[in-house]
Amino acid sequence: MATILVLYNLKPDASAEAYEKWAKEKDIPNVNALQSVQQFKVVKMKNLLGSDTPAPYQYAEIIEVNDMDLFFKEIQSETIQQGAKEFNGFADNPSFIVCEEI
Repeated sequence: MATILVLYNLKPDASAEAYEKWAKEKDIPNVNALQSVQQFKVVKMKNLLGSDTPAPYQYAEIIEVNDMDLFFKEIQSETIQQGAKEFNGFADNPSFIVCEEI
């Protein structure tokens, strides 16, 4: 199993309220419906532990993928491609990091 960690801030003109509504109603259900995905969640970053210093990113997505080959096939669907386009309207230069558990 692989984990994809996506770190990002919203674009300056993007509404956090609109983004979170879209994520809850569309993105999370659509990605969790993929057969290749064990679990997908979006978390809102708060602050650095033990301080009031804001986190360097506003949001993170955690995608646990049980079959990367199938994942790459499934994300070509019209639904996921539309979701990616909408995500790119909110997210400012997201970093997609492939991770593996040790």
